[in-house]
Amino acid sequence: MLPARVVLLSGPSGSGKSSLAARTGLPVLQLDDFYKDGDDPSLPLLPDGGVDWDSPLAWHREQAVAAIRRLAEDGRAEVPVYSIPDNGRIGTHVLDLGGAPAFIAEGIFAAEITEQCADEGLLGDALCLRNHPLTTAWRRLRRDVREGRKSLPVLLRRGWRLMRAEHGIVSRQVGLGAYACGGPEAERRVRTVAARTPAAVGV
Repeated sequence: MLPARVVLLSGPSGSGKSSLAARTGLPVLQLDDFYKDGDDPSLPLLPDGGVDWDSPLAWHREQAVAAIRRLAEDGRAEVPVYSIPDNGRIGTHVLDLGGAPAFIAEGIFAAEITEQCADEGLLGDALCLRNHPLTTAWRRLRRDVREGRKSLPVLLRRGWRLMRAEHGIVSRQVGLGAYACGGPEAERRVRTVAARTPAAVGV
């Protein structure tokens, strides 16, 4: 069986990763589903005592890589379903590539595993979506309010902090191996990976 290739799609929260992934029509692994549960004692904390959900330490890195590996090699994997309002996993589901030659793994921590995926021969591309910080902040607030992710005061405090940090977030992800670009260029690169990867057989 020829393995599928993963496109790691990172970028600041609210940068449009999920929307872009949906537009490509490729199977999508939601890396946010690998967050640690809210009662996990290893969660990183902010100075005010709240959980720092924007730290990679709030995320099960190795579990995410294992799921990517299974998808690439076997074409299917059982993956968790995480509820942000509930601060924890609420179940699992089977993600099946259906013979697709490539798939997207998207989330704010996607760039963290670029080198590991490349070393294992799994990587098709690693992208970081880049926008103006005000654009990202507005998109993020609308999404988080619509989905009821947290209380409005929490969302506003986090949004202000992330908007000020956005340039540093993008720079870090680029340093980890992701290519920073806007949505249209990212979509073209994803389609190029899918077109040049042989279709998987035996799935």
